[in-house]
Amino acid sequence: MLGVLNLNKPPEVTSRDVVNVVQRIVKPTRVGHAGTLDPMATGVLLVCVGPATRLISLLQESPKTYVAEFRLGERSDTDDSTGSVEVAPPDAGPVSVQQLQSALSHFVGTINQVPPAYSAVKVKGQRAYAKARRGEDVQLRAKSVTVYSIDLLNYQWPALSLQIRCGSGTYIRSIARDLGTQLGCGGLMSALQRTAIGEFHVDNAVAANSLTAGNLESHLIDAIRIVSHLPQYRCSAEEREQLKTGRAIKVHPQQLQLNSEFRGTDSRVAFTSADGRTLLALGELQHDHQTIQPRAVLRT
Repeated sequence: MLGVLNLNKPPEVTSRDVVNVVQRIVKPTRVGHAGTLDPMATGVLLVCVGPATRLISLLQESPKTYVAEFRLGERSDTDDSTGSVEVAPPDAGPVSVQQLQSALSHFVGTINQVPPAYSAVKVKGQRAYAKARRGEDVQLRAKSVTVYSIDLLNYQWPALSLQIRCGSGTYIRSIARDLGTQLGCGGLMSALQRTAIGEFHVDNAVAANSLTAGNLESHLIDAIRIVSHLPQYRCSAEEREQLKTGRAIKVHPQQLQLNSEFRGTDSRVAFTSADGRTLLALGELQHDHQTIQPRAVLRT
């Protein structure tokens, strides 16, 4: 069993809870997810099954799209509505649309962001949320994250909804907190849905609680979708045999397919079946561009 499940995580369960549902069905096959969602959040949770777990880092590189709801004029210790909420003084708002749009523009691009105190970031070997729950002071360092776009969908003081497209490691709660700080009125996140990871969309996601031993395999998406942005090398029957031994494969240019999204600086190549429909392995194009060295063989 090998592939990825595009699941729609329901609210009030952890990402680990969803993974456990899959694990119980496919045990002892290995499973893992690409990108944690907070318990309050819903939407796309990608769960890799079998050897496809070796591709989780590729999924984590994919842009993520969220629809988020923020409330201005409030703050909380968790940076969302699940925490201890403190209401700002009445004279802290309201904020005009122009002020809001101007403030939002500062959060697009490569920005430095401090993760929430209640997050899974490790501090001296411990999760930050565990220290915060014990009442300990949590000081987290800012890290660089990328926000590709923020679109204001709706705004009526004090509530607003946004569509945010961002890179890995971005905390939407932190954007709510920092937006409120910049506007001088406070802010928190009140709802969150992840609508896409790369080309995997919530419209095509499967309800996690609908999975059974009888239907799970029918929902598995071939791992070829995970590497759609990489060049594909379509293997002959003889080359598939070479993959089994991990031997470098000589490049035949007519078998190398470049995707329109290909970045010339990326040396990774996907080995596929002759028809390009099935992922066999990941490889690395060598400096001479004459051979591809297999790095992770998934199936042969």
